[in-house]
Amino acid sequence: MNSLPSCPNCQSVYTYEDRGLYVCPECGNEWSQNEANEETNEFIVKDSNGNILQDGDSVSVIKDLKVKGASGPIKQGTKVKNIRLVDSDHNIDCKIDGFGPMKLKSEFVKKL
Repeated sequence: MNSLPSCPNCQSVYTYEDRGLYVCPECGNEWSQNEANEETNEFIVKDSNGNILQDGDSVSVIKDLKVKGASGPIKQGTKVKNIRLVDSDHNIDCKIDGFGPMKLKSEFVKKL
């Protein structure tokens, strides 16, 4: 059975080893065995003050955030409960009272 790591770029399982490097045939990415050993599937999300955030934390918005299609902005100091962390450019999924489901960047919130 193939025990090679998946590609860190596209998550392809069809990687192969060539001259000490792992190669992904789907996206063409090459990486060393040392890089594969150092990789972790865990990502760290920090708030505006450098505190590490976790799923289920409560945060507060640190500045007014304009929302496309909404009648007004999300005001500074708005509390957001039970956040969920995701690995994308907007790394917090949450529900905000009066706005509904939102995606926020961690740089605009602080942990409560």
